[in-house]
Amino acid sequence: MSEQRTMDPRYYQLLQQLQALDFVLVELNLYLDTHPLDRDAIQQYNRHVQDRWKVAQEFEAHYGPLTHFGHSYSGTPWQWNNSPWPWEV
Repeated sequence: MSEQRTMDPRYYQLLQQLQALDFVLVELNLYLDTHPLDRDAIQQYNRHVQDRWKVAQEFEAHYGPLTHFGHSYSGTPWQWNNSPWPWEV
């Protein structure tokens, strides 16, 4: 399965989208720590959370879990044996 993942361009597209969304979410989170009443920023944050959830769901449905310790489901057989893991790419 690992060879199949690395040859699929969609695998890398989804990871890139997740990285971009994570960057935006971290920046908005930092901003909101100092501007907690900014409704526009809160709306942007929530919109990006939804977008990230959708992309993560698509990634996990095709390529397996993104995070460990109960934050992502695993199919059968145990999918954590499949590499490369998202942080290795």
